[in-house]
Amino acid sequence: MDSTTFWKNFNLGTELQISGSFIYNGLLVFDEMESFYHEEEIFEFLYNISVGIERLLKISVILIEHTNEINQDVFFESIRNHNHQKLLKSISDKYNLKASKSKNAFIQLLNNFYNEMRYDRYTNKDPLNNDKEKKSFIKFLEKYLKIKISNEFLSVSQNDRITKQFIGEVIKSITVEQYEIITKEAARLNIYIDDIRRYSKAYKIFILHQFNFEFENRVQKELFLKFLSDDKNSSLIAFAKELKPLEFESHDENYYAKCMFKKLETLNLDGEMELLDENIENIEERIDFLDCIGNDMVRFDSEEDEFFDSNFQ
Repeated sequence: MDSTTFWKNFNLGTELQISGSFIYNGLLVFDEMESFYHEEEIFEFLYNISVGIERLLKISVILIEHTNEINQDVFFESIRNHNHQKLLKSISDKYNLKASKSKNAFIQLLNNFYNEMRYDRYTNKDPLNNDKEKKSFIKFLEKYLKIKISNEFLSVSQNDRITKQFIGEVIKSITVEQYEIITKEAARLNIYIDDIRRYSKAYKIFILHQFNFEFENRVQKELFLKFLSDDKNSSLIAFAKELKPLEFESHDENYYAKCMFKKLETLNLDGEMELLDENIENIEERIDFLDCIGNDMVRFDSEEDEFFDSNFQ
């Protein structure tokens, strides 16, 4: 295998995994956004998605255009940019890309964000207009969802299921199309760049074509219900009952359930946890015990149960 084939097969294969990870991370940020009020959340979403899609587009361009016969310096300089629309134009010279108004507008939004808005807050030229990405993104949603988004402090529009599905479909329309192109180019070049690691972030994006987290959110809650209803024969439940639960009482039960599924929400329990921890005789021992739960290297249905029982009573 020559160096160019190795590079396209393995190095760009890693780049494909990285691209999928950025897209996954951006979608996860969006799934956890409760509203469109906070600029940093919208920034984080747009940043991850713009980087992930840009890297994906560059893989397509390289596989389509690069040969050993062309001027290497000129070629690599030509793709060393952050212009999503220019990269798509290069790809469209060979492939007939599906067009839609929302898809094209979203690509333009990513391009403008990455090139014109990303560093706006590092200058003092227009300090009162420091939320351009937020305004641009809300304008995009309002236009293509035909809704009105309120961002008044006492009247904030929620990021609902319909909005999450819409954004997922827009990103899917770009991502799946490019992955199909990469697969075709990989076959032409006889390389295996599209061999995605199973159950990775990129696997969810490129193989399962899942662009929201409805599946994961449902599974978590279904498992929660299972554990609530398990009888005494469950070795995991029996193990967990060896430790007395903390007496949480500052919030209602449904808020505590929310904290189980949203990590950032648990920060609101900092003060309550601090008070509860004061009554724990050996906090490190308790943490070691809790670390066993959810660790699939630990078995609760073996003779080792006696070891845990004797050490954590």
